[in-house]
Amino acid sequence: MNPTYTTLLGQMFTFAILIWFTVKFIWPPMMKAIEDRQQKIAEGLAAADRSQKDLAQAQDKVNEELKKARTQANEIIDQAHARANQIVDQAKNDAIAEAGRQKALADSEISAAANRAKEDLRKQVSALAVSGAEKLLKREIDASAHKALIDDLAAQL
Repeated sequence: MNPTYTTLLGQMFTFAILIWFTVKFIWPPMMKAIEDRQQKIAEGLAAADRSQKDLAQAQDKVNEELKKARTQANEIIDQAHARANQIVDQAKNDAIAEAGRQKALADSEISAAANRAKEDLRKQVSALAVSGAEKLLKREIDASAHKALIDDLAAQL
């Protein structure tokens, strides 16, 4: 045999053993590592997609809660305005009632003062009438004896 054929056959045999050894012992773990890596990448991408969906859902939920909170805040503000208006109206009504009461009290005081003034005026007029009659008659009129006449005169005035 020619040394080149032997060398070639030896190299072919060695290469075949190398291929067999690679296919038998190196290739399966390497393929398993590649498949595991592909699976991890696929799981990572799926997790990223789920995270994006969860984030979108969470954002929608946050927007919905904010909308509810704004609605509740507006309702509370409206209720506060309504209550404030009720308080103002109640205060106005109380003030009007108090003013009416004060006016009625002042009217009664004025009426009482007017009645007192009229009564004092009647007494003074009756005293003047008696005094005038005394001067006309030049004698003293007995006030107790003529009390009924004086009271009648005072009532007419």
